[in-house]
Amino acid sequence: MYVSFIGVRAVARTAKMRMGKPCHGAHRNLSSLPSHFALPSGDKIPSVALGVWQAGKGEVGEAVKTALKAGYRHIDGAWAYRNEEEVGQALKESGVPRDQVWLTSKLWNNFHAPEDIEPVLDESLQKLGTEYLDLYLIHWPIAFKKDLDNVLDEELTANPYPTWKKLEELVDKGKIRNIGVSNFNIPRLRNLTANPLKYKPAVNQVELNYWNPQPELLKWAKEHDLLLQAYSPLGGTNQVKQTLQLPEVQAIAKALDITPAQAIISWHIQRGTNVLPKSVTPARVIENLHVVKLPDDLFTKLEAAAVSHAPQRTLNPTQGWRLPFDVFDSDGGVAVPDEDDAGERSGAQGRRTGAPGV
Repeated sequence: MYVSFIGVRAVARTAKMRMGKPCHGAHRNLSSLPSHFALPSGDKIPSVALGVWQAGKGEVGEAVKTALKAGYRHIDGAWAYRNEEEVGQALKESGVPRDQVWLTSKLWNNFHAPEDIEPVLDESLQKLGTEYLDLYLIHWPIAFKKDLDNVLDEELTANPYPTWKKLEELVDKGKIRNIGVSNFNIPRLRNLTANPLKYKPAVNQVELNYWNPQPELLKWAKEHDLLLQAYSPLGGTNQVKQTLQLPEVQAIAKALDITPAQAIISWHIQRGTNVLPKSVTPARVIENLHVVKLPDDLFTKLEAAAVSHAPQRTLNPTQGWRLPFDVFDSDGGVAVPDEDDAGERSGAQGRRTGAPGV
């Protein structure tokens, strides 16, 4: 994974850079942290995004406009967030040219069948008021039957390759610039990437924070040129206050004269991850954009503390979706190839014997 670095005293462009050509926009100091991460396509994704998950009607649009005015050039959304139309209207009203804003959306579980993907993508494009997405993710490694209530599609859950091939077609049609996944663990990543892919996953968006730092997944991703995106970077709603009061975080904030939230967001970028803080509070939206490189000793102390405790995940829909396996801690019946072998394709003929439900 390549990153775009700037000098210690330099001022970074926060507008989106595409194929090495910077777009002009607001500025922010980034010390020597990367302002962008380069994807396999050559596109450069801004290192900090405004996440709009749980941003409600009547407030998400103002948050987007505040973010763009402050210098954000990366908005992370999804069809399932039910706010794309307001996001699109805010983008239009902001006056920021479309080619200077990185837009991400996500494919929901009920639309993994190849014939269902383009219509729901077109719905997102229409609501966002754009002809293309910079990034489109498979939201979860779980496929449901289209018109049923959380009824598992065993075939497409075990084998996402047909879904991926359709996404590749949509890249070729120009409706998507980059494709990736979200909430995939290592077995599921290996299962997908064992296939003959035309376009490899650009990112894997997962929960990453002090309480759930996922060092093994981060290591695997770096070894396979896969960018991790961090949602819930400050922890879950009930963890944020505790995160900001951590001694290691407080020490960084005091040493660098920054806020604890800025210390945590900076730590994420310094780990080599794309960070997606979310807020609809204007002051916090602005605060979250300003990041600095942490001194090596303080970064190391925070990293060591994060990986020293048992992981605590804040979001797991396994029970709510009545799945016969854990979406994060199980391979869910996929056929996982050996590291040095292409292995069998997963699906009806490639499930593990005895896997529950698939």
